[in-house]
Amino acid sequence: MDGMLSQEEINALLGGMDTDAAPEEETTTEDAQSSVAVSGSEMLTPEETDGLGEIANISMGTAATTLSILVNNRVDITTPSVAYTTMEELAEKKGAPVVFIYISYRAGLQGNNVLILKERDVKVITDLMMGGDGTNIETELNDLHLSAICEAMNQMMGSAATSMSSMINEMVDISPPTATRIDFGDGLENAGLMDMAGQTFVEVSFRMEIGDLVDSEIMQLYPIEFARMVYHQFMSVTQGGAPEQEAQAAPEPAPAPTPAPQPMPQQPVEAQPAPQMQAGMQQQPMAAAQPMYAMPPQDINIQPAQFQNFNQMPNLDGIAPENIDLIMDVPLEVTVELGRTSKSIKDILDFSPGTIIELDKLAGEPIDVLVNGKFVAKGEVVVIEESFGIRVTEIIKD
Repeated sequence: MDGMLSQEEINALLGGMDTDAAPEEETTTEDAQSSVAVSGSEMLTPEETDGLGEIANISMGTAATTLSILVNNRVDITTPSVAYTTMEELAEKKGAPVVFIYISYRAGLQGNNVLILKERDVKVITDLMMGGDGTNIETELNDLHLSAICEAMNQMMGSAATSMSSMINEMVDISPPTATRIDFGDGLENAGLMDMAGQTFVEVSFRMEIGDLVDSEIMQLYPIEFARMVYHQFMSVTQGGAPEQEAQAAPEPAPAPTPAPQPMPQQPVEAQPAPQMQAGMQQQPMAAAQPMYAMPPQDINIQPAQFQNFNQMPNLDGIAPENIDLIMDVPLEVTVELGRTSKSIKDILDFSPGTIIELDKLAGEPIDVLVNGKFVAKGEVVVIEESFGIRVTEIIKD
């Protein structure tokens, strides 16, 4: 009657659209490319999303340098992308088995996250760490692979923690990581992930390249509250320094008015008339460049320095020879070295009874005699009754 439409008429004009669906659409984020719906109160703000991505980018950049040293190969990690995911969604996307590496923070930050690598990538990294060429990946994933990748991630995330320490101005430390092989094809319950079922995580994904061997994806999963805490702890440092800097740059307060000078308890001095002072200043040259209390020059006797001639050794004849007896009973460790060689970790792990190790000494070549680790003589091996011995053939002089 008053010209206003009722709610039913508005719904009819909108073509039967469900007006309650609008808030549900707002629960997803365009920045985080995922089909997972997150409630508005849990969802990270755009600032938090961008900040977390930047923190992860700096941290993983440092970690890539560490991994490059471990595998002796070029490692490139691209700029990350941030999204939301769940274990159910990962189970649908990840067809091949993966390795979960659990990282817990014990100082600076309170929480944990999960690093996810493909099984093949773990085998390549492990083979490179053991001195291989990265192609020995046909064997099944075993405890050796998991132990090696834990050590690699310990050093990588340790360097990343160092970068985060500089960002939040507080020491960040991690516990030794643990690794587990996860096959999503077995179901979440058989994979031991039921405690994570239904939980939404912040997914930070990187593209990782290791030479020509790996072109894959590495992923970090953060609980939403932990991701938010990392961002706000970082921002509290960066923004907390601003007021202090402004306080330092603020102009100093105006000085208080100077009180009137009080008369000194001395006899008054008769002052010269001003015109006479100005005339005297114009007639006399300025002497301000000269020191006020300059001392008159004096004659100083300067002689060249004389030093002892160190080319002449002092006479040691006066030292009593019996003083050497004070150290005669000092024990020294004598080592006879038959030879040396170097092996990679892979070769050492292949050692078994019957393995022959070739040394750098030729047959019949004199062996080395070391005293407390210092090379002092050469000799040859002899047999004394049932024991080996060494006959010294040459004394090595420095």
